[in-house]
Amino acid sequence: MNRKHLTALLSALALAAPLHAHAATADPIKIGVLTDMSGVVSDATGKGSVEAARIAVEEAGGSVLGHPIEVIFGDHQHKPDVGSAIARKWFDVDGVDAIVDLPNSSVALAVQNIAREKKKIVLVSSAGTTALSQAKCSPYTVQWTYTTYALARGTASAVVKSGKKTWFILASDYAFGKQLAKDTQDVVQANGGEVLDTIYHPLNTADFSSFLLQAQSSGAQVIALANAGGDTINAIKQAGEFGIGTGEQKMAAMLLMITDVHSLGLESAQGTYLTVPSYWDMNDGARAFTKKFQERLGKAPTFLQEGVYGSVRHYLQAVKAAGTDDADAVMAKFRSLPIDDAFSQNAHVRPDGLVERDMLLAQVKSPKASKREWDDYDIVATIPGKDLVWPLAESQCPLVKK
Repeated sequence: MNRKHLTALLSALALAAPLHAHAATADPIKIGVLTDMSGVVSDATGKGSVEAARIAVEEAGGSVLGHPIEVIFGDHQHKPDVGSAIARKWFDVDGVDAIVDLPNSSVALAVQNIAREKKKIVLVSSAGTTALSQAKCSPYTVQWTYTTYALARGTASAVVKSGKKTWFILASDYAFGKQLAKDTQDVVQANGGEVLDTIYHPLNTADFSSFLLQAQSSGAQVIALANAGGDTINAIKQAGEFGIGTGEQKMAAMLLMITDVHSLGLESAQGTYLTVPSYWDMNDGARAFTKKFQERLGKAPTFLQEGVYGSVRHYLQAVKAAGTDDADAVMAKFRSLPIDDAFSQNAHVRPDGLVERDMLLAQVKSPKASKREWDDYDIVATIPGKDLVWPLAESQCPLVKK
């Protein structure tokens, strides 16, 4: 080989080497699942939320724009300071592009503030406080799955219209429970009912006896539970010990997961009305996802975990469409692209960051009516999304043009 050819070959190798190295070490698109791995809603979120995100990544082919997609997770322990510390480290040190899930409204609000400062994306599947898409809204946050407002309008209005006019609300003492209690009261009153009293219990309460006895003695026709996860399960179980729910006085769970129903058993939970954004058995696509999910975890997904799947799927589609992982460009596509996952019916992102979607009014089946494991709900009606959101003209979100 002459010197001219050797020089040309060495030049080509010099150019090729860094290109090959860059391709092999391309920075990953990182998604952080900030969740509850061991606490009161770990069964409804936790490992299931992590696997839901991983399924979305696998369905996207494991990479986007030539970058591998990496899913990491952390446990916020229902503490805003812990969640904030994890979020800061993820954004500043670990290169996380988007944080998803976020059960616990107080943690979600704290993380949203950091993400706004850092111009990073937050996709909330599991926190329901309306503050996320009302007064505290952010151009980098989407409230994907549900709000306390939607659940209250779906369930409370149906129960009041059935003739149960007097209510007593037992709520968890943090942002989510307080907001759900307020939304429930507003809906009850708007439909001609009356809330006799509202009391609050600490998160992760073991003994509900004093709260339930106070509610029972009120004489309210309905005792509404504005809590979640283990608190809801414990309250319903202990209510049964006092005979609550078996006579004229009924229980209404304002947020009830299919895992909660499974834990309680259909015998205890049958007949309960609830509003859900999605259900594992709602269509062929939902059943296909559920098959993958059950192979990994041995159970059906909750609507919170289904929301993680949908939000991560849509995020990756937005990154691909934007041609970049720049947060502003991705969010522009996130808002404009049609939402097409199996769990989202007639869904779109509003200017305030809230996903407006149709939801389902469901009723827990009796043991006799259930034909197989996890066949827990009868779908009574589809509730149009427009009936489950506040008008944009009344929005407190500064992103909404009046």
